[in-house]
Amino acid sequence: MSLSSPSPGLDALEQRLAEDLEWLGLPARDWIPAQTLDGQPVLPVVIVGGGMAGLALAAELKHLGVPACLFDKADEGLEGPWITTARMETLRSPKQLSGPALGLPALTFRAWFQAQFGAAAWDALDKIPRLQWAQYLRWYRQVLKLEVRNRHRVVNVDASREDHVRLHVESPGGDFIVLARHVVLATGRDGLGGPWVPEIAAALPRHLWAHSADGLREEHFAGKRVAVVGGGASAMDAAATALEAGAQRVDLLIRRAQLPRVNKGKGAGSPGMTHGYWRLPDAWKWRIRRYLEVQQVPPPQGSTLRVSKHGNARFLFDSPIESVVVGEGDELLVRTPQANLTYDFIVFATGFRNDLATRAEFAGLAPHVRVWSDHAGFASNEGASELAQLPDLGAQFEFQEARPGSCPGLGRVHCFNYPAALTYGGVSGDIPAISDGAKRIAQALAGQLFGEDIAWHFAQMQAYEEPELQGDEWTAGVLAPEELL
Repeated sequence: MSLSSPSPGLDALEQRLAEDLEWLGLPARDWIPAQTLDGQPVLPVVIVGGGMAGLALAAELKHLGVPACLFDKADEGLEGPWITTARMETLRSPKQLSGPALGLPALTFRAWFQAQFGAAAWDALDKIPRLQWAQYLRWYRQVLKLEVRNRHRVVNVDASREDHVRLHVESPGGDFIVLARHVVLATGRDGLGGPWVPEIAAALPRHLWAHSADGLREEHFAGKRVAVVGGGASAMDAAATALEAGAQRVDLLIRRAQLPRVNKGKGAGSPGMTHGYWRLPDAWKWRIRRYLEVQQVPPPQGSTLRVSKHGNARFLFDSPIESVVVGEGDELLVRTPQANLTYDFIVFATGFRNDLATRAEFAGLAPHVRVWSDHAGFASNEGASELAQLPDLGAQFEFQEARPGSCPGLGRVHCFNYPAALTYGGVSGDIPAISDGAKRIAQALAGQLFGEDIAWHFAQMQAYEEPELQGDEWTAGVLAPEELL
């Protein structure tokens, strides 16, 4: 399905959306004063990342009258993981969720889908196909006329100055500097770090292994014996990809004795969690997220069945890798507590780690960012959790200084990606509450920008002279003689 020539149904939907926005008085008029520094514009908000979170935030800021510019390193239409690295057939989330629609029914995936394929097709749909979700997000960007600059890579974020943030950007037209009053990192699941692999992978030749987020290709797997390390959603997707590409055999090496069966986070999902979690004391936030981390999330049933239907797939439990040796002909000799196994290729479906220092564009921020391990009172064994390295964010999703005064502009850099989850819950990347998160941070940014310019706004209020009355709408009354004092 192509978006180059919208169907009549989409035309009607877009007219309906335009009318909804008009009736709601959206977007608001511009209200932020222009600023320059040494003759260069200082933008109110720059968003790094043009995926779902970045688009939802930009849309809500636009509705509030706050202009935002998005930079994304990918080509247009390839933002986020959906087309490039993701390998699931469908989304995990239920199709009924409104996602980034920001409370506008005409902006939902359902409205987009039904406008093209009808209500019966919607009723028959089980889960949203991954590639169709990517098409929907592209339409979302187009219909809202959001300013996304593709093939623009932010290579350095400099928050050393108190009154603005400097961004060094690489683009096809050359490198340039952008000044912004506030910068939001909407950089996805690996937004402040990257894919993580165990140390054992570092000793292996790079052509013999991949991470599940690398963008798996058929040539990795055809005719090969493949090990997939992990038992989560990405492991199932990687194993299915290998099997469908013609792998000779695929083993899932799972360290647990069995797969988790219950998604505890789903059981806790409610408007109360969405709007109440971030108001909880830190001890409760830690307790909830630590519990979910230990319990882990089961892989989707459909993804698991996609693997298990293949006779040449094995689920090997209690099988963490103890050692790997490269043998003759690049064979990988793997030892687990249960067996000695031989493979031609390994996929590490081992998730991501938050580590600003590993990202060149954020490395200058890394020594200054306060993380949860900086809290007093957490038990040392809990502090070993990877949660402890997540940023401890302020009231506007902003980074906070580990040592006050060390990075004066750090509070102008905001975290709207997965690592914000410990402070704010699942509102900065997951489909169920992304609109709530976008509204929350957009309102915070609008309020902060207003406060920074309060003297200007007060002067504007004082200078406002548009009369509501012309003076001829009434006639002054005349008192009778006996009424006079």
